Amino acid sequence: MGYPDRPGWLRYIQRTPYSDGVLYGSPTAENVGKPTIIEITAYNRRTFETARHNLIINIMSAEDFPLPYQAEFFIKNMNVEEMLASEVLGDFLGAVKNVWQPERLNAINITSALDRGGRVPLPINDLKEGVYVMVGADVPFSSCLREVENPQNQLRCSQEMEPVITCDKKFRTQFYIDWCKISLVDKTKQVSTYQEVIRGEGILPDGGEYKPPSDSLKSRDYYTDFLITLAVPSAVALVLFLILAYIMCCRREGVIQLVHHSAIQKSTKELRDMSKNREIAWPLSTLPVFHPVTGEIIPPLHTDNYDSTNMPLMQTQQNLPHQTQIPQQQTTGKWYP
Repeated sequence: MGYPDRPGWLRYIQRTPYSDGVLYGSPTAENVGKPTIIEITAYNRRTFETARHNLIINIMSAEDFPLPYQAEFFIKNMNVEEMLASEVLGDFLGAVKNVWQPERLNAINITSALDRGGRVPLPINDLKEGVYVMVGADVPFSSCLREVENPQNQLRCSQEMEPVITCDKKFRTQFYIDWCKISLVDKTKQVSTYQEVIRGEGILPDGGEYKPPSDSLKSRDYYTDFLITLAVPSAVALVLFLILAYIMCCRREGVIQLVHHSAIQKSTKELRDMSKNREIAWPLSTLPVFHPVTGEIIPPLHTDNYDSTNMPLMQTQQNLPHQTQIPQQQTTGKWYP
């Protein structure tokens, strides 16, 4: 009442619109002696009839009932609203009392696994989200609870295996406990490190009368800043471009190879042009030569305007002028003058 939300230590859960709503939580030492008033307002959806009720919670100090030995259990097969039921919580405290044998045993805190970073279970096989239950007693822990601290059980927990606990069968009938997540706290061995906080008056020093800025503010010229923002990167980019151009064009290696490659390309082009043009000068083998017998200069076999497309590969001896006749060998027989 008087605040926009619930106190920080108080939680509320309601699974469905037709299920019961549950308020639960554990107040701290700062809330001791301060009554908490919860204003509950309800209305009928059909008739819109409204009802209001004030729930007053009086918080007492736990120092009058010291419970220095505290053990926190993680129960896998329960939800927080199921554990808060008086009969279920009573059955769990009874099972813990059987293995611990304290004179006084109380539930200190009940927290959903979702509030501890747990994940929402899949809606199959009726899986539960799990609940943490912390209980306190006035006597040291029993040997059964100390078994979780054995090296063998610690090794099995590190390998994601269930530890061997002798008193697990006393819980297994109704509660499935994850013994690897049990926490044992002995407050008699803990050294208090609490330091008293010295609070001040809560009044800020006087800073004088507030003076708002003047209505006539001078306009600021951003033209120079704009030019500097563009000019400096542009100048740097231009210098880098010039350096890169000098390296690529003036300092590159392999100039001789490039000239040689250009000469090869030029010669190849000339050969291709010569293969396309048939009216070119005849080779030296067709120029005039001396006759081997008479010594006369024999003109070339073909003139410049001779069509070489119909020229035979080999000329017969009858077609060659000024050719020396070689006597033919006659067959055996009679000689004639």
